[in-house]
Amino acid sequence: MKRDERATHPGLQPMDDSMLTRESWKIFQIMGEFVEGFERLARIKPSVSIFGSARIPPGHPTYELAERIARDLSDSGFAVVSGGGPGIMEAANKGAFAGKSPSIGLNIDLPHEQTANAYQDVSLGFRHFFSRKVMFVKYASAYVVLPGGFGTLDELAEILTLVQTHKTRRIPVILVDSTFWRGLLDWFREALVARGTIDPQDLDLYTVVDDAQGVVDAVFNFYQYGGLEPTSEERERLMDL
Repeated sequence: MKRDERATHPGLQPMDDSMLTRESWKIFQIMGEFVEGFERLARIKPSVSIFGSARIPPGHPTYELAERIARDLSDSGFAVVSGGGPGIMEAANKGAFAGKSPSIGLNIDLPHEQTANAYQDVSLGFRHFFSRKVMFVKYASAYVVLPGGFGTLDELAEILTLVQTHKTRRIPVILVDSTFWRGLLDWFREALVARGTIDPQDLDLYTVVDDAQGVVDAVFNFYQYGGLEPTSEERERLMDL
């Protein structure tokens, strides 16, 4: 494209003031989500973030497993953070709510699926996925990921990327249900490692278990020789999430 033709490109024309004003005011809405999240969650620790499908109903074995995992973690002293909605999120909040530690829901406004469950000591609302994802990571001492869909995979990829690139501290990333995850993990090894897009040691960033006790053991084994609180260096890293 020649220079004079490029100069007429719509993207290089002056922006409509009304659109600019609307976009600018969105910044304050986003800031509000971060500020409320920081204020409400900073003192609720240690905590574990639990993920999984919104579509798995009560009574399903995976729902019951998520509830048991959350109850065991809660009774072990960990607050439980979920997405606040139905399915595995509800199971996680329900298990934590029945235990000794706080149950936290980070709810997201969606056209379908998302309605806040009734088992939350702290319920925060978000319009933006990215600010919500920061809250899942910011204060978490572990990630527990049960079977789920695109949203669950998004959260898993997010934490693996942050740990791999040292943008956040190393924490346990625990995948529950080896049968469900086998195909993806085989692909990690046979495609990503084989083609050099990740390093072989990146496969050590996660642990796979099949029961509630395995989750609790994985968390406690990880912190056996270190504290749950981030070091001063890790705390500085978390400031840049």
